[in-house]
Amino acid sequence: MEGITEGVNNLNITDSASANKKNRIQVSNTKKPLFFYVNLTKRYMQQHNEVELSALGMAIATVVTITEILKNNGLAVEKKIMTSTVDMREETGGRPVPKAKIEILLGKTEKFDELMAAATEELMDNEEQS
Repeated sequence: MEGITEGVNNLNITDSASANKKNRIQVSNTKKPLFFYVNLTKRYMQQHNEVELSALGMAIATVVTITEILKNNGLAVEKKIMTSTVDMREETGGRPVPKAKIEILLGKTEKFDELMAAATEELMDNEEQS
């Protein structure tokens, strides 16, 4: 768990197409585990009050799962959901293949800060008992 938290703390995501969006997380279902993205989303919401989760193709299910976990824990509300298709080229010179895309804008709930403080306190108590 500490390794994941440390990775989240040191993570710097940049993307030339969305460099102006500091609160966007592009989710992959092959690169990182689900709860890496859940924890990263919480961290982004602490910093920016809202976060945009974005995914293509098979990673769409991962974005929906992240959203549902945060909603069910009382941490996030959906502000906007956008779907579209983008043309992706499989190889150089190949013909474009349409891929499904989803973008979900999440905002903090009124109890977000209170719930995060309680979770941090519980984590500290558990560490002291170990």
